[in-house]
Amino acid sequence: MLTYVERNATFARTLRQRMTEAEQRLWFHLRHDQLGTRCYRQKPLGKYIVDFYLPKVKLVIELDGSQHSNDPGQRHADRLRDAWLQSQGLRVLRFDDRQMLTETEAVLEVIFSAVREATAAKSPPSPPFAKGEIRWR
Repeated sequence: MLTYVERNATFARTLRQRMTEAEQRLWFHLRHDQLGTRCYRQKPLGKYIVDFYLPKVKLVIELDGSQHSNDPGQRHADRLRDAWLQSQGLRVLRFDDRQMLTETEAVLEVIFSAVREATAAKSPPSPPFAKGEIRWR
């Protein structure tokens, strides 16, 4: 289980109340387990707060505003953050806010594909039933 810095929990609550338009649009498609897996928004992980976290498939989704592409310091910080998240066994998908707003279907397809891949990798096919065999759960 990933731990987090306690002060980030309070800040994460504030961020959930102030979501960007792009975050709101993505949340509309991820909430209520629409992907078949639980999704958390503005989730503290370690010393970071990630935009969206799907723990069962070990997926983090980040939506970046313009400051992420325009600021070399922010890009470096994002690389360090991604490296730490990956060292924890998580896959990180990053999209621009603009991309989420103008190419919503394409972004969703990348996310859905990542979830399908992770789900398929976690659950190998069941062996076939022998004739007349009954399996109890």
